[in-house]
Amino acid sequence: MKRMLFSLMAMVCVLTLSAQSIYDFKVKDDVGQEVSLSDYKGKVLLIVNTATRCGFTPQYKELEALYEKYRSEGLEILDFPCNQFGQQAPGTIQEIHQFCSANFDIQFPQFDKIEVNGANEHPLYTWLKAQKGFSGFDVNDQRGKMMDGMLRKQDADYDKKSDIKWNFTKFLVSRDGRVLKRYEPTDKMTDIEADICMEVNPDEQPDAKPRDASKVKYIK
Repeated sequence: MKRMLFSLMAMVCVLTLSAQSIYDFKVKDDVGQEVSLSDYKGKVLLIVNTATRCGFTPQYKELEALYEKYRSEGLEILDFPCNQFGQQAPGTIQEIHQFCSANFDIQFPQFDKIEVNGANEHPLYTWLKAQKGFSGFDVNDQRGKMMDGMLRKQDADYDKKSDIKWNFTKFLVSRDGRVLKRYEPTDKMTDIEADICMEVNPDEQPDAKPRDASKVKYIK
C-alpha cells in the first residue's frame, strides 16, 4: 500500500513538472522584487548559477561578451548566484552585484541568491533539472577530468543524478520556452556560443533549412 501511494505521488510530481512551463515561474531580482519569467517570452535564455570565488568565476567575462554580442538579437542571460558549492558565493546579493559590476561590468539581469539542489532548491531549478539531467563531463578535457575525480570521491554514483554539480552550470532555453541543452561548467564557451547563434539566427546559418519541430532531436 505504501509503495503504491509513493508511486502515485511520484507520478503526480512528474505530471506536474511536465505540465509546467518556464514562464510559470517567478523569481526575485537583486533588489527583492518579484519577476515573472513570462517577461522573457520570445527570448533565447541562458540560465546560469554563479559564484564569485570560484575557479570558473572568470566566465563572467565570457558571459558578458556573449550578452553584448547577441542581446540585440534576442538573447537574455539570467544569473542566479548560489552558495551551495564550496560556499563560493558568500555575502549579500548587493555585495555580489557590486563585485560583478566592478570586475566584469555585467549588464545582464542578476537575481537574488537561491539554492539549486536539495530541500530548499528553487522550483525553477527543480523543473530545469527535470527537463535536462546531467550527461557527464568530458574527461578528455583536463578540467572535466578534475571535476569528475573530485565529485566521484564524494559520491561514486554522482553521475547518475540530475542535480547541479557545480557553479556555472547553464541551461539554454528556446524562444518558445523549451530547454534545449544543459552545459556543465567545463563545457567550452565557443560551443555554447555556436548553439546560441543557431537559436537567435536560425535562418542565417550556412545551408540553413526550415526546421520541422517534430523531427528536431535535442541532446540530453
